[in-house]
Amino acid sequence: MEARKSTPSKSYKLFYQVYPLLLLLLPLILKSVSAVPYKIPRLTPHIRTILRNPDSNLSSSFLSKDFKTYFYTQILDHFNYGPQSYATFKQRYIINFKYWGGGNSSSPIFAYLGAEAPLDEDLQSVGYLTANAPHFKALQVYIEHRYYGKSIPFGSMEEAMKNESIRGYFNSAQAIADYAEVLLHIKEKLSAQDSPIIVIGGSYGGMLASWFRLKYPHIAIGALASSAPVLYFDDITPQNGYYSKVTKDFEVLINYTCSEMVMPIGRGQNDTMFPPSRFDLHQFIADCKDLYGVPPRPHWVTTYFGGHDIKLILRRFASNIIFSNGLRDPYSTGGVLEDILKSVIAVTTVNGSHCLDILQPQKSDPSWLVKQRKKEAEIIDGWMAKYYADLLTLKK
Repeated sequence: MEARKSTPSKSYKLFYQVYPLLLLLLPLILKSVSAVPYKIPRLTPHIRTILRNPDSNLSSSFLSKDFKTYFYTQILDHFNYGPQSYATFKQRYIINFKYWGGGNSSSPIFAYLGAEAPLDEDLQSVGYLTANAPHFKALQVYIEHRYYGKSIPFGSMEEAMKNESIRGYFNSAQAIADYAEVLLHIKEKLSAQDSPIIVIGGSYGGMLASWFRLKYPHIAIGALASSAPVLYFDDITPQNGYYSKVTKDFEVLINYTCSEMVMPIGRGQNDTMFPPSRFDLHQFIADCKDLYGVPPRPHWVTTYFGGHDIKLILRRFASNIIFSNGLRDPYSTGGVLEDILKSVIAVTTVNGSHCLDILQPQKSDPSWLVKQRKKEAEIIDGWMAKYYADLLTLKK
């Protein structure tokens, strides 16, 4: 498998070397300079969003002519039938047809599920799809998350956020339904009904990918979830005035929003080189109400998506999911680090960092990283073989 040529700057490479440490330190830095006590890093597969305005788009001039931009007329609310639910917005998705074998041959579709950032940044940094598309003869699809980039209802984040009703449609359940609609639209548009879909995501996007496979197994035959924390508030218990994860004392999960994903981060006594910092749920709730007028629902994610006992849930209901983690990534302690089933597989590397396996391959990549990516591709190969065997049997 050949990777696309990419030559990052020296400063860019250096940043990736120190990125794991930055992830650890940034919550403390932000906490010290901000009046908002829980403003901590986003779960993106790249570094730029931490340093830039997440609503500003990078230039797309770097994209080759192989990347085509489209917009799908997306419904605002997938789950209700009130008048406002039928409002629509334009959701951006980008397709690369270069290596696709076509719908007639049931060639696969690799779908990258955008996270909490404009899609432009992912197209620069995420190289897994392009690197593996030639081998699989796969169509590459990149879908932007609602309320980011060019996929914001009513034209701007300012307009969307100032309206309390519209603001309420900014959540992960709606986002996953968006992806389902877009992917079904693409399959119909390209006459690719029998083309299997593999969904891919990093960090928060990795969560979406694994949830998507669980919720829409009829659409995606498998998922690659890179650096995706999956243990939520139901796995946190109070201990000596601090909140610590049942399996580990040092928490590295983060708060994504003030509504549905309450992910405590805190440090107990003598857990790290840093002074103890207690996560105070009552203070967190008060801050969210003051800042956004939104009271958090700490248990909603596990209620809606499941996962109170994540190993049991995955063992009983899951299949065809790769959970990949680099153990230098502090967020990995909240991930799946051991195989659950033969088809629910943990791929870990001791030296890997956040979402490193799905980033743009480089000639200088160490052998262990090359092996990690190769192992993931081999697992997906197995999923494909079984899918095509089942398809052939049913077509007879």
